[in-house]
Amino acid sequence: MSPTTDPRVDRRLRYLSAADVVAAMPPLDVRLRLAEQTMVALVADAELPPKIGVHPRPDGSFAHAMPAHLRGADPAGNDDLLGMKWIAGFPGNRARQLPAIHGLVILADPLTGVPVALLDAGPITAERTAAVSGVAIARFAPVVTARPLRAALIGAGVQGRSHLPVLGHVLPGVELAIFDRHLDRARELAAEAGAIEGIAEATVSATARDAIQSADVVVTAASFGPVRQVMTPDWLTPDALVVPIDYATYCSAAVARDAALFLVDQREQFLANRDAGLFDDYPDPAATIGEAIVAGTARPVVGRVVVSHLGVGLADLVFGNAILRRAEEMGLGQTLEG
Repeated sequence: MSPTTDPRVDRRLRYLSAADVVAAMPPLDVRLRLAEQTMVALVADAELPPKIGVHPRPDGSFAHAMPAHLRGADPAGNDDLLGMKWIAGFPGNRARQLPAIHGLVILADPLTGVPVALLDAGPITAERTAAVSGVAIARFAPVVTARPLRAALIGAGVQGRSHLPVLGHVLPGVELAIFDRHLDRARELAAEAGAIEGIAEATVSATARDAIQSADVVVTAASFGPVRQVMTPDWLTPDALVVPIDYATYCSAAVARDAALFLVDQREQFLANRDAGLFDDYPDPAATIGEAIVAGTARPVVGRVVVSHLGVGLADLVFGNAILRRAEEMGLGQTLEG
């Protein structure tokens, strides 16, 4: 950052719209590295609480504050990251022709607290979530020989769409089955998947169980709803990797209990949500994703692996910072006077 834009002497704030964020999004291989760095940083170098949430009147609505701090390598703190994501979900918005999710990422100077950037959180949330899934899949997908690897994607919304390039990248040649309760959305996403590098085939399944029953890798990205924990162990192949990004909407506690390895992105957040009733009867995780990476934990030879990631504010900061740097180089965004 040049002296003229140093936040300690300059109170201007850069605003990046959703289009700016998409334009400055790092390429996929970089996103996967950022996601892995985030998971490892959670082991020792980060401070963040479980999501702080409130629940507005519309059924199923939520608003979360996700502050985070990352300690960098510089003892003086110049390369630290400080900020917060504000994210609000209102499922009823679809009936009003409005997006169901709205959010902002705020980046601040780590030594003064001066806000330096405000970014639309929508594209960041989608891409950082898919990248964390990619890290889990690359490390813990079962080894398959003599046939193509099969994956199931449950949910054809924004998160489902963001997972397509990741699945093609980390599982080249994958045969993908897609289910969504809205058949037209599933068909649309399958058509898009057919053009994604690395996806050999994409089909639409009539039910979630049909999609899952022969899959080696299962990603559940369904909308939150009153019906939960519907996917039981008998739906799954014996050595499947299950990556739920929809809390316990699909993945039942029995699947996690029976797994040979059960990981989460952040232990404290998972336990807080279990205490709140969102993961009833789930076991304690064996480790976090970052702890498994640091320890070099291998995929068990036999048995299922479940990697549940709830989303952490640190990932939004790490991705937001990388996007901000690229946006500055590309001349994107608007400058707001402080």
